[in-house]
Amino acid sequence: MKSKTRLYRFVCLLCLLAGAACAVSAQQQLRPKKLLVVTVTKGFRHASIPTAEKMLEQLGAQSKSFTVDYARSDEELAAKMTMKALAAYDGVIFASTTGDLPLPDRDGFLNWIKAGHAFIGIHAAADTFHNYAPFVEMINGEFKAHGPQIKVLTLNRDAKHPAMKDWGASREVYDEIYVYKNHDPAKVDLLMCLDKNPNEKDPQFNQAGSFPLAWSRTYGKGRVFYTALGHREDVLEADYFKTHLLGGIRWALGVK
Repeated sequence: MKSKTRLYRFVCLLCLLAGAACAVSAQQQLRPKKLLVVTVTKGFRHASIPTAEKMLEQLGAQSKSFTVDYARSDEELAAKMTMKALAAYDGVIFASTTGDLPLPDRDGFLNWIKAGHAFIGIHAAADTFHNYAPFVEMINGEFKAHGPQIKVLTLNRDAKHPAMKDWGASREVYDEIYVYKNHDPAKVDLLMCLDKNPNEKDPQFNQAGSFPLAWSRTYGKGRVFYTALGHREDVLEADYFKTHLLGGIRWALGVK
């Protein structure tokens, strides 16, 4: 009889512990993720960056999916992107960064993403670290050139992806449109593209093909989402873009 009583108490204890663990896990899932938004530039600086910063903060607050912190200067990069400091974040957004950023540990940052964190790149994030091949491989695309701002017909290539489910089969967008090099389509899930080269500066202007504008990929245990759009303030503030970006951010963070 005593043995049955002990067994019963033991089973009850296991149930209580399992319930507590589930409650903690649920709380962790419900808490907003924390993102570091990097807007440091060492090349061209987009005038729309303050709009992007404000939009991202509002997007996080309205969706209750994430909160944001900022790295706007070399000093803030040095303080907030050490391996110890990155432990406080679930992901990093490069919002139209350019050039070779003075990260305290570039290799460590990429390993941090591989370990299971999120990287989100907006527009000129692909115009960053041209001289650091591992970053280009991670984001899977490098800015080559762009022509004048132009209206293009964007094509939805993965309507099931959270970033594209509300985009429609196609959508006209007026923005600055990049053409890329060092993009390997086999390594990504292509989300959005054009069916011809839009760049008048390119000798192969208007050549038919598949020209990527947004994609996602896994990177080790981490997730990478990139969108080429977001040069113009009116694009950054448009509901269609915010829905697209939020879907990409939530996917990269693993939030359903």
